[in-house]
Amino acid sequence: QVQLVESGGGLVQPGGSLRLSCVASGRNLRSATMAWHRQAPGKERELVASVTSGGTSNYADSVNGRFTVSRDDRDAANIILNLQMNNLEPEDTAVYYCRYNSRWLGDYWGQGTQVTVSS
Repeated sequence: QVQLVESGGGLVQPGGSLRLSCVASGRNLRSATMAWHRQAPGKERELVASVTSGGTSNYADSVNGRFTVSRDDRDAANIILNLQMNNLEPEDTAVYYCRYNSRWLGDYWGQGTQVTVSS
């Protein structure tokens, strides 16, 4: 079992910044890819950014250059995943979900945190 708890969402004006965090806890969490996904009203869930255990990151075209994903593998039982979001746009409004995926433990999702970009 892997528990994921997100924090950091909220309301921000266009052009502003937010930082999302996700704490993954469990046993033997290493060797996993972690990612942020988002889902806007009426749209499908989409990948925002991911980072492998080796540190390779990947971004959606729509956020590349504005968002930065990072992870801190504290130990085998805790991983912190962050998403620094700069120059936010109204189109970034969505519920953001943290995801943990490994071949040994499977696929887990957080409960989601709301990000609203509006003036």
